[in-house]
Amino acid sequence: MSLDRELILAIESSCDETSVAVIEDGKHILSNIIATQINSHKRFGGVVPEVASRHHVEAITICAQDALDEAQVTYEDLTAVAVTMGPGLVGALLIGISAAKAISFAHNLPLIPVNHMAGHIYAANLVADLQYPLLALLVSGGHTEIVYMKAAGVFEIIGDTRDDAVGEAYDKIGRVLGVPYPAGKTIDTMAHQGQDTFNFPRAMLQEENLDFSFSGLKSAFINTVHHADQKHETLNKNDLAASFQASVTDILVGKIIRALKAYPVKQLVVAGGVAANQGLREQLQLALQAEQLTDVTLIFPPLRLCGDNGAMIGAAAHVQWVKQQPLAGLDLNADPSLSFDYAADYSGL
Repeated sequence: MSLDRELILAIESSCDETSVAVIEDGKHILSNIIATQINSHKRFGGVVPEVASRHHVEAITICAQDALDEAQVTYEDLTAVAVTMGPGLVGALLIGISAAKAISFAHNLPLIPVNHMAGHIYAANLVADLQYPLLALLVSGGHTEIVYMKAAGVFEIIGDTRDDAVGEAYDKIGRVLGVPYPAGKTIDTMAHQGQDTFNFPRAMLQEENLDFSFSGLKSAFINTVHHADQKHETLNKNDLAASFQASVTDILVGKIIRALKAYPVKQLVVAGGVAANQGLREQLQLALQAEQLTDVTLIFPPLRLCGDNGAMIGAAAHVQWVKQQPLAGLDLNADPSLSFDYAADYSGL
């Protein structure tokens, strides 16, 4: 074990990316190996859990060794091993957890269980020093949440989706448009080439709460396309994409501006796969200026850290390690529905 620096080997396998990283002192990425499964799932239009699990089995040990080699360290140099325990696909999670437990046992390393969503937030800590209190907008294929953090490792969900997550909505309308999975990047590009001519609904935007709903938008989009197909009309796909994205960004931006006014903070962190969306980035920056909230620092992780990756798990694990939160034993199990309640009560994330 290294005595002069903290080195955490971090494993992420919650969905369709196998990733292992080595993080030094919670801030420095020595390696971040990612084995993507996109090509395997593309033909199905989404992630097939059993296929994902099998790919994790094939890639996990290779990724771990590559991460050590790139970081130029050995297992004997490590301080601890960290792993995503949830939320995510249970079979996929179990592959990463099994690997982490084997490494922990074989090399007598402490085992740190990490909440995947906390990892997304702490990806920002790899590029900027987080200052509290802060708000985090979590936007991904499985989650759309506004999280208030009054201090490091303290999470309060103040807004949540009542149905579909925003990333899930992108993938579903992508199938209607004939866009390959994952659809988000392509739809974002198409949106910048079209106009908001369809004026899709902005569900719950006028309500005082901070919750989201995207199922109505998804249904309106699908019904518009199907109705045109029945009438043998051709709709402009770029305009459809632009109209969908305009609705999404109006909802997300409207809710986060309301949250910023109710919860004065120093920073706004946007995290998760949809944080890579250029339309969202542009509209948030414009909204902060228009609402004269320029004292709030807007933080987007770089694109390489927006998707699932081991580095973000290592960054979150560092917070637990420094706060001396409880470690996991070799009986650690996956929790596919893990919430921030666990993080607050058990791990302090």
